[in-house]
Amino acid sequence: MTAPTPTRTPTPRKFLGRLSLPERTFVAEALRAETVGGVLLLVAAITALVWANTPLGDSYESVRDFHMGPASLGLDLSLQHWAADGLLAVFFFVAGIELKRELVAGELRDPKAAALPVIAAICGMAVPALIYTLVAVTGGGSTNGWAVPTATDIAFALAVLAVIGTSLPSALRAFLLTLAVVDDLFAILIIAVFFTSDLNFAALAGAVVGLAVFWLLLRKGVRGWYVYVPLALVIWGLMYNSGIHATIAGVTMGLMLRCSRHDGEEHSPGEHIEHLVRPLSAGLAVPLFALMSAGVSVSGNSLTDVFSKPETLGVILGLVIGKAVGIFGGTWLAARFTRAELNDDLAWPDVFAIASLAGIGFTVSLLIGELAFSGDTVLTDEVKAAVLMGSLIAAVFSGILLKLRVRTYQALCADEDRDEDHDGIPDIYEEDNPEYHLRMAAIYEEKAEQHRRKAELAGASRDGGSGPA
Repeated sequence: MTAPTPTRTPTPRKFLGRLSLPERTFVAEALRAETVGGVLLLVAAITALVWANTPLGDSYESVRDFHMGPASLGLDLSLQHWAADGLLAVFFFVAGIELKRELVAGELRDPKAAALPVIAAICGMAVPALIYTLVAVTGGGSTNGWAVPTATDIAFALAVLAVIGTSLPSALRAFLLTLAVVDDLFAILIIAVFFTSDLNFAALAGAVVGLAVFWLLLRKGVRGWYVYVPLALVIWGLMYNSGIHATIAGVTMGLMLRCSRHDGEEHSPGEHIEHLVRPLSAGLAVPLFALMSAGVSVSGNSLTDVFSKPETLGVILGLVIGKAVGIFGGTWLAARFTRAELNDDLAWPDVFAIASLAGIGFTVSLLIGELAFSGDTVLTDEVKAAVLMGSLIAAVFSGILLKLRVRTYQALCADEDRDEDHDGIPDIYEEDNPEYHLRMAAIYEEKAEQHRRKAELAGASRDGGSGPA
């Protein structure tokens, strides 16, 4: 009689497990640039606040409201408008490339692996929107700002990590980055669907034709910035005049780039262009937007008002409570129903700390605040103040949570970075490589020989020194 074949129990999938080496390298490089940009963003925001709340406040408003651009093309805009519609198009262009890469080569390419961060991001947007709406309806306020607390600012979050000196294991950093990428995608959809004014179909048709030409040139392998930059400017101008928010042009062009590598390519075209444009986005575009948008008047009364008005209180509660509860709850439920086990080196409080960190909503939240209350300057400034206050509270709260586990994170980061054989590859990624173990054996044998010689010398010195005087 043939013995029955034993059934193998499938190994549970690990959530927040170790990244592959290429993915870890990419995440590290991407977040390094975002961290520098986040520090600049923080400096720009503080500068705007100080500038707007000193005797030079009138000059801040004069600079922000200064108009420039060709009126014949419908582009006679204020500097604040140029920052929101023009410079942020660069930010969303990079976001589009990040999303495309995640879909073809990153965490989102595998539907099973993508389920957790996608569900977490969706819940992390739905719960803040729900909290804002409940507060606004209960307090008799406007529900127009429901989307304001839904966004996460990855650059600002990383700046907070840099300021408090907390290193995160690569899996947590990748989870935060993926959350932000999905967050950006839905923020773009919200802007496109809910904040589109009356459409100019002629301009929209022109923008679509321009995008088709852009896509065709990419597929034909045409190269040269002198071709794509002018075309991109034309597409942006047509998109702006179409009534659809101009940042949509940026993300659409980013999504068109090829982010998969062909044989012999060290980097895909999308990765190469992202490497070139990201410093412009993180180091110039986003900080200038912050400089033009974060300068709101702050006083004792205004700080009290953000906790008393339904619109501003809804923003604060959405960012601080909604983000944390939404992301953590969505992650826990998704892990439970997909039977994904948490990485043994981490704990659920780590996930909650990251969820709290995602409550820092700055760049896109400020943009949506401007769009949602564009007809009410006073309420717009109050909502901006609420975004700043909510982000500050979320930053302090998440910083405290992360500091409680800083020793664990430092130990995990040290294990990930350890390279005792000095071959440029962390040892943790070579555990299945026989050559690595042979190199380590040779290293330890050499060290053992050195210690034997030192032992002999120490013994000889002791024997020589213990003789009669």
